[in-house]
Amino acid sequence: MDNQNSNPTKQKRTGEEIYNQAINVLTGGVSRNTVFRKPHPHYAASASGCHVTDTDGVQRIDFANNMAALIHGHAHPAIIEEVIEQLRKGTAYTMATEIEVIYAQLLCDRVPAFEKIRFVNSGTEAVMTMIKAARAFTGRPKIAKAEGAYHGTYDFAEVSQTANPSNWGDIDNPNSVPLAYGTPQAVLNDVVVFPYNDIERTLNILEQHKDDLAAVVLDPVAHRAGLIKADNDYVEALYNWTHKNNALLAFDEVVTFRASYSGAQAYYKVRPDLTALGKIIGGGFPVGAVAGRSDVMKVLDPRESKLLFPHSGTFSANPITMTAGRIAMEMFNKEAVEKLNALTRIARNQIEDAIKIADVPVSITGAGSMFRIHLKENPPTTYRDAYQTKETTDVINELLDYLFFNENIMMINTCACMFSTVLTQKEVDKLSQGMLDGFRLLKSKIENLK
Repeated sequence: MDNQNSNPTKQKRTGEEIYNQAINVLTGGVSRNTVFRKPHPHYAASASGCHVTDTDGVQRIDFANNMAALIHGHAHPAIIEEVIEQLRKGTAYTMATEIEVIYAQLLCDRVPAFEKIRFVNSGTEAVMTMIKAARAFTGRPKIAKAEGAYHGTYDFAEVSQTANPSNWGDIDNPNSVPLAYGTPQAVLNDVVVFPYNDIERTLNILEQHKDDLAAVVLDPVAHRAGLIKADNDYVEALYNWTHKNNALLAFDEVVTFRASYSGAQAYYKVRPDLTALGKIIGGGFPVGAVAGRSDVMKVLDPRESKLLFPHSGTFSANPITMTAGRIAMEMFNKEAVEKLNALTRIARNQIEDAIKIADVPVSITGAGSMFRIHLKENPPTTYRDAYQTKETTDVINELLDYLFFNENIMMINTCACMFSTVLTQKEVDKLSQGMLDGFRLLKSKIENLK
């Protein structure tokens, strides 16, 4: 092996040069499809605060924050200091650590619905564990989920994630559509799909499967379904139905836990029975967690004479993640949450002004420190309303590319922003001005979308 490949850090390489090696060793040249772009991905060299510098030396403002995972931006000094101290003590043991207990206490004190908690290693794993716990508790096989909602890569959770007009079926009884080729029919049979934010249709569908449903899984501000907040009446209707029919209401707050001090669930009068967490609670490291009612969480308890759900994980609650997560969430206190959400509201208002100035049919949805741009005049309220045709996706990609290459602005590929506490009004002004310039550049294309 030559020196370039064995010691890549000793000489600087362009993104193109790195990708030429990557395609020989990584499938498609990447380990996650979200970073792929043509003609090649861009490679981060360093990051600090709200800026990321790539291997070509270009510095960009980061409004994506690793798909909503970095609540305090990059390389926060307080997190780095504590993590380095823990690194010297070890990264993982075949033993529990006190920091796991301290962090669990912090999160349980923060959210009323968190009576007990278990840590895992990703949002996908958290949702998977939550679903399996619901099945173990109820003894039932099926789950119900909203059409278009993203809940990670667990095969049951990803059903109908990308349903489209060619396969989604009647709105009164949506099809269970596989995401990955080869998904067993048995998986599809055990996933009931309902239309997001539609009380009457959802309850009618759930009623047909009431004896088999273990849980109704809901993202309370469904990103892939349009980053639309679930209506209060809708959530209360789901809560009442599940509790009447001995099923569980399970929230996926992997993304939405940033929305308020106690997560998006604080928006509602009712509490979920289980909650899946991830992203920001890791302080920049891989993480997941499941929290909820003590009686439900007991299915994981090794002290039980009949253990219903044996559960372990080599890196679950590792002290590096627990340390970083604890510091991150201590810093994300009520004052920090309110300040960040206020800055995000200013950003939304400025972008709405840009929409008016550019006179384009564009709208915004979101909650807390999250928002998403839609190339349609009226903000969508359902997944089918938010669904994007290829023509719309192409224009969104043009807008994102303009911002990325011309304005040095990074956003999530759904045209969404996930703010961090290190952003300031200066960066918000650059974002809104960049949006205005982008809207003006693509005005005719946006207006021609149907």
